[in-house]
Order: sequence, then structure tokens, then C-alpha cells
Amino acid sequence: MVAGHLREKRGYYHIVLSYTDENGKRQTPSKSTGLPVKGNKKRAEAMLQEARRTMEAELQLRQMEREKGYTDNPADILFTRFLLDWLEMMKASVEITTYAAYSSGIKNRIVPYFEEHHPGLRLRQVTPKQLQDYYTYEMKVNGVSANTVIHRHANIRKALQYAFKTGLLSSNPADRIERPKKQKFVGSIYDEHELEKLFQIVRGDPVELGVILAAFYGLRRSEVVGLKWDAIDFKKKTITIRHTVTQVTLNGKSTIIEKDRTKTKSSYRTLPLVPPFEELLHRLKLQQEQNRKLCGKSYHTEAEGYIYVNEIGELVKPGYITQHFPLVLEKYGLRKIRFHDLRHSCASLLYANGVSLKEIQEWLGHSDISTTSNIYTHLDFNSKVASANAIMGVYPTVVHD
Repeated sequence: MVAGHLREKRGYYHIVLSYTDENGKRQTPSKSTGLPVKGNKKRAEAMLQEARRTMEAELQLRQMEREKGYTDNPADILFTRFLLDWLEMMKASVEITTYAAYSSGIKNRIVPYFEEHHPGLRLRQVTPKQLQDYYTYEMKVNGVSANTVIHRHANIRKALQYAFKTGLLSSNPADRIERPKKQKFVGSIYDEHELEKLFQIVRGDPVELGVILAAFYGLRRSEVVGLKWDAIDFKKKTITIRHTVTQVTLNGKSTIIEKDRTKTKSSYRTLPLVPPFEELLHRLKLQQEQNRKLCGKSYHTEAEGYIYVNEIGELVKPGYITQHFPLVLEKYGLRKIRFHDLRHSCASLLYANGVSLKEIQEWLGHSDISTTSNIYTHLDFNSKVASANAIMGVYPTVVHD
């Protein structure tokens, strides 16, 4: 356990740590934060906590290295072993959804590749070319997208940066490679006519609630499943997005994560409760009450308070929506899109009808308006047609029969 406190010295905050090293000796290193005492207490305290976490992680890694026999030179640890140890260390300091993403990439893709193509590779032997070869392999052989490779690169770089910061490496080889260029998002969206048809065919289907929430309100899948009855104010006619449900896979097992907060602070938002959706909610509430009476003691109460439950009271899982939605489209001959594309369709229709980017940002819950601009402004083709017609009005004689 690493303890620590702040010390005031010559008008500046200093961090003082206290821990027992691998030899059983008490260590109390200190360093300046560079922050003046006046007005910087919170920032200094944050730096103290970060220093404690870093040292705690370093001591844990040293312990794991000693247990694996790398006492003389910790950098002799196998690169794959180091990645797995780093992953385990990160488990305590990141959210489970973040850990699941790290775990999937490292355990299922990165480690198997290096075990097959570079068996016996030590941490100190990792080169930029070996990393570059891995990214190329993923894209050319496995057909992985550039954006996915960028995420894998981020995992590797973060792990190697830790090795660099703790003195296991003299530099970070991941800093000296060309990572793929991020692919610009190109969405597949429904226009108002396709959405109208979709609303008709999903009426009464288990995916109806999800479709309405994603297409009209632009909700993320996690926000759709996470919606609760206490988020609906029937008197004030509002719906508040403040709870999420996500589904992650850890060690081959699916896990449901419930959070009483949204993806970002901006994702917490209150929207107007429109009459068609209010009607749907009243219908769903009545169905839940009828199902509860019909099932009696067999009705599940674990998801009490959630709106999106099935006939026996079980929470509808995010994965079910993703799997069931394309089956509905195929059954009724609708053009294939992803469930998340309904959120993009919502944004596109708002933009096409003159809603400002700022208003769209607030409706969708983006933390940065640049996100809204980068993703959605290219989706509306009608605005481009209007621009073309305007230009033709200025240059009517350019095109001849």
C-alpha cells in the first residue's frame, strides 16, 4: 500500500510518498508538483493521487516480475506476459467496460499474434517494425479496419508507455511508427419515408421501443435499455436520460453493467415527451401490469423500474436489440442498416430540417460540437442538391443540351 501526503515547501506543493520496497525498506521519496500553494490545492491533490496509483502499479509489476523469475532484468519478461500483467494491473484502475475492451483486443488478438509470429520475444526486444508488421497483418490478412487497428495501437502504446515511465524501457517503440489514418464515418441512414414504414412494422414487436427511442430521440443503445420509469415525468411531459445499461464480454462470459450515469456529462439531458411516445409508454405500462398479474410469482423483479423488459419481467439485453433488429428489416424487406444508424438518421433529419448543430449536439448528448459536425453534417444529400440548384441559378448557361 502506497501512502502519501502533500508538503508545503518554499511556497510550492511537494508530493511525499511512503511505501515498503521489495527489500523491506521504508521509502519516502518526494518531488515538487511545480504548483504554487495558493489556489492549487485540488490540482495538487489530484497529482498526489496519480503519483500514488503509478507507484502502486509499479510495485505490483515488480512483484509479478519477481514471481516469474525476472529479478535481474525485469525487461527480460516476455512481451506477451508483460501485456497480460499490465492488463491485470489496469483492471483496478479503469471501468469494467474499458477493461473489457482492453481485454478483448489484448487476449484475443495481440497476444495470439505475437505468440505465433514472435515466440520468445522479450519486452526489451520489441521494435517499431514488429509493431508495424502486426498492424499490417491485421489489416491485410484479417481484414480489420483502420479504426480497429488504431484502438489496438492505443492499447499497446499505453502498456509500453507504462514500461517506459517505470524504467523498464529507455523509450516507447510504439511512438516511432506510422499508425493508420482514421477512417471517416460514413453512415447508412433512413429518410423520413423509410422511418415511417419502419414505425408501422415494428408496432407490437419487442424492438418497437428501441426503434422509437433511437430514431426519434437519437438515444444510444445503452440509453435505450437503461431508460427507467422514474425518468419519465408525465406531468411536465419530459424524458430524462440519466441511466445506462451496457453488455460486455469478459473471459467469454457476457456481463450486464448498469450505471446511474450517462456516457459523458453532456449525455445527461432532458427532452420533451411527445404525444406518440407518451401513448407508447402508457401502452407498455399497461402491458407490464397485465404480464405481472398473469405470471404471478414467476414474474421477474430484478429489473424493477426499467421500461424495457420482456413478458416475464426480464430486462431486454442490449445484444438482443442488435441481433433482432436486422431480422425485422429482412422479414419486411427493408433496406439493411445497423440499429445505431437510427441515431444517425435522427441527426440527419434534424439537420435537413434546419435544426442547428448546437441544438443537434444537445439533443444527441455529444460532449463536443465537433463530434456532431464531423459525423453528421455530410449525411443530408438534399442540402447539397439545394446548393447545386443555387449555383445553377447563378450560372444557368454553363450546361448546354
